[in-house]
Amino acid sequence: MIRTAISLICVLAGVIGACGGNLVILHTNDTHSAIDPDASGAGGVLQRKAVIDSVRAAEKNVVLVDAGDVVQGTLFFKFFKGDVEYPLMNMMGYDIQILGNHEFDNGMADLAAHARTLDAELLSANYDMTGTPLEGLYKPYAIREFDGRRVGFIGINIDPSSIIASANYEGMGFKDVIPTANALAADLKRNHGCDLVVAVSHIGAVKENDKTIDYELAAASSDIDVIIGGHSHTLILPGGGTPDTPDLVMNADGRPVLVTQTGRYGKYLGYIDIDLDALDRQTPADFVYRLIPVTDRFPQESLDSRMAGFIAPYRERLTAVDHHVIGRSDRGMTAHDRAGAYVNWAADFASQYGAMKADSLRAAGMDISPVDFGMMNVGGIRHDMPAGDVTEGLILATFPFSNHMVLSRIKGSDFIEAMRVAASKGGEAISDELRVLTDGEGHLVRVLLNGEEMDPEKYYVMSTIDYLAWGNDDFVSLADGEVIWRDEPEMSAPMMRYINGLTRRGLPLDGDPRPRFVKEVVIP
Repeated sequence: MIRTAISLICVLAGVIGACGGNLVILHTNDTHSAIDPDASGAGGVLQRKAVIDSVRAAEKNVVLVDAGDVVQGTLFFKFFKGDVEYPLMNMMGYDIQILGNHEFDNGMADLAAHARTLDAELLSANYDMTGTPLEGLYKPYAIREFDGRRVGFIGINIDPSSIIASANYEGMGFKDVIPTANALAADLKRNHGCDLVVAVSHIGAVKENDKTIDYELAAASSDIDVIIGGHSHTLILPGGGTPDTPDLVMNADGRPVLVTQTGRYGKYLGYIDIDLDALDRQTPADFVYRLIPVTDRFPQESLDSRMAGFIAPYRERLTAVDHHVIGRSDRGMTAHDRAGAYVNWAADFASQYGAMKADSLRAAGMDISPVDFGMMNVGGIRHDMPAGDVTEGLILATFPFSNHMVLSRIKGSDFIEAMRVAASKGGEAISDELRVLTDGEGHLVRVLLNGEEMDPEKYYVMSTIDYLAWGNDDFVSLADGEVIWRDEPEMSAPMMRYINGLTRRGLPLDGDPRPRFVKEVVIP
């Protein structure tokens, strides 16, 4: 059975048997607490461990790397705050780990406590952690030697501003990606004798704002050979993929850089095979890059029993929550569709819940204007809504963040600026009172509220989550508003009551599928 598994993985990876003088880098990114396989059998830590073990049995030199966002996205993190994911990373034998933005979701003190338990070398070259709970835990680089060749690994992290809640990285400094990475890569090659430099990054491969992405880093570099990326959940296919997501980029000296990323949720394991004996006469274009699918092809008895035993009591504690039915959805709705039914439904919930709360506050004597509109963030919706039963576990996993509903008094010009950013992204979750007119190419034309153009000088009441009201997710101008009320429970609690109430009244749980970011049509 073991030999069969090894042979299968070697075929998938493009190699047969062990090969002396080679280095195999296995890598993951954005696994987001996906402990178990999905409904199709893809992913899961036990299956990933089986693949890793098979490659290690077949290859002499193997290094296992993670490019961040190990946590956040399922009930395992929602309930156990990292006590499941971090021990499992040790059991899988990760050698190199860097930070994603979601590692900060519970604050630096909590992150530091978990980081101290990790066996991997922890890297971050461009976060200055001096004076924070993370001080001394992360170093800029690591050097590993394989068959006489020295390989340097650099940790590169995203600019945290408007991505990570400011309170969760207070006191931590940020150094610009390109100059930091280039200087360190040059130092590793010139002063530390490294034959190869691998940048492990969590900056993304898709341009959404003014932050540096992997392709820009590759193009501006001279001494980086490989970039193992994360953050954007991009599946970079070997051999070129799409024009927007190539696996090779020419650097500042006209030399290729291999750029990789494995999507999300651990459905693939990245595999880079490097002939160490040929480094002097090859370029990264000659490296073998593969994506090994992580599936349920391994029989249950071959999976790691220690890991399975560790996971079992945590999974058992989640079962009741995961199966508690709170409502029913009339049809499936897809997450991450910026112009789809689910984001519209979420924003309409914000508007309706905020309006109800504003009415209650006025009845209690508070001087507060009626709610004008609602807004949520597409990135906060982590899973699809299937047709049929809606469970408590599904909602908690879909909206996992510790966000709270707020009412914010905001000037029209500040909201219009936020919609300019949203238009450049292709849309955002806005309620039915709003329509954002664009030129069809991502540029804002105007914002309509109840059919009338929004007044930039007027103040409005917006119902949203505190994460957005504080100016995060690139919506910096929203922070200029004044939060006039903040709900006590996390947002998922009133949302579940809302879903349950709809179902009890026989009302549909169904979002409006019509886009609210639309191209303006000019009639001659």
